[in-house]
Amino acid sequence: MKRREFVRTAGGATAAVAASTAATGTVSAEESPDFEGYLDGVDGGYEDLRGQDEVVVDVGAEGNGGDLAFSPAGIWIDEGTTVRWVWTGGGGAHNVVADEENTDFENDHSDIDSGSPVDEEGYEYEYTFDDGGRTGYVCAPHRGVNMFGAVAVGDEVPVIEPGPDDGWPEDPGQWGVPIHAHWVGVASVFGIVLTFVFTFYMLKYGESAHTGHGGNR
Repeated sequence: MKRREFVRTAGGATAAVAASTAATGTVSAEESPDFEGYLDGVDGGYEDLRGQDEVVVDVGAEGNGGDLAFSPAGIWIDEGTTVRWVWTGGGGAHNVVADEENTDFENDHSDIDSGSPVDEEGYEYEYTFDDGGRTGYVCAPHRGVNMFGAVAVGDEVPVIEPGPDDGWPEDPGQWGVPIHAHWVGVASVFGIVLTFVFTFYMLKYGESAHTGHGGNR
């Protein structure tokens, strides 16, 4: 292959690889309330429930090693929204109380208190969040197994801004079939590098590595 032909071919390959990489473009996640790490290691998930007048949080949902979670554990709601905590009957007796030991952020609704622990399925406790802010709460009997929850109210709470999604899951347990698409990106980068290496070689020597440089024999 002549030098000019190779450069033309390499350029096309590089463009194709770049297009392949662009096709796997990143998608940014939506912003979420910043609970300052309060829910780190806590099962139950998070949901943006703004736009609803009333929301439900299950008490005694599966998680934290048993039926020992609030679900969803973290919620974002509007001012004036009523939250109904509904007992599933699983995991023993639970309650919902503002976490006085929370040092991650100030509890703006420190009067949340469902009273003594209850194990009755269908039992309910409700609280209307008239003011904005953040509040962490806990099931007192199950603090030791991370049965925590948190509520963010209004649009003035600190948020975690969305960043570029690099495609790699934070939890290695989520790796598997979805990671195949990321190998495409890795292979694309490798291909670009390899293309430049061979382009450099051809520009310097003019012929392929298998072509001799001596005279005809």
